[in-house]
Amino acid sequence: MNHVVDIFLDFRSPYSYLATPEIPAISENFNVATQLRFGLPLAIRKSDFFRPDNIQAAIYISLDWERRAEMLGLPHAWPSPDPIVQSFETFEIADEQPYIHRLTYLGIEAERRGRGIEFATPVFKLIFGGTKDWHLGDHLKNVAKGCGLDFDSMEKAIADTESYDGEIEENHRALADAGHWGVPTFVFNGEPFFGQDRIETLCWRLEKEGLAR
Repeated sequence: MNHVVDIFLDFRSPYSYLATPEIPAISENFNVATQLRFGLPLAIRKSDFFRPDNIQAAIYISLDWERRAEMLGLPHAWPSPDPIVQSFETFEIADEQPYIHRLTYLGIEAERRGRGIEFATPVFKLIFGGTKDWHLGDHLKNVAKGCGLDFDSMEKAIADTESYDGEIEENHRALADAGHWGVPTFVFNGEPFFGQDRIETLCWRLEKEGLAR
């Protein structure tokens, strides 16, 4: 029987960034495959989640992810530009989103080519690790080259967005069916483990299932 851990991520999630360095160890230490499932950020999926009258949530996340990154020894700075266009005063989401869809399509395409985590890890580091204007020049192209991917052919593939949009919607449904809404969420046998700090709990479950290598 093939065992799979589905891993739900999005490229605006700082906690997804914190999780990616730990993901390869899951399949290295346990007899499971990992499957990255990229979706759109909660701020787009549920635009009223972050609101001016609920500003404490945004303030806490801003505080917490940076201290956790520091604890883990990871470079950290809020992205410039932000992967989504959103007002931090009103939390309104702009109609035009020039970054997040492209990033998500590229992540899906990298996973389709068998290099999902190899691509996603340095892309997250670009975005959340302090690289200004991460979307310009050859930053993304160099990441792709570094993990053995042909960036030009990836860009060509994602120009036809229909299958990627369909996969994104399917990933959103699968995350909801697993009983959660946030990322990163790890799902094994229908059981969700939400958060970078729940990887240890996931590994405990895998060990209880007799899947340790």
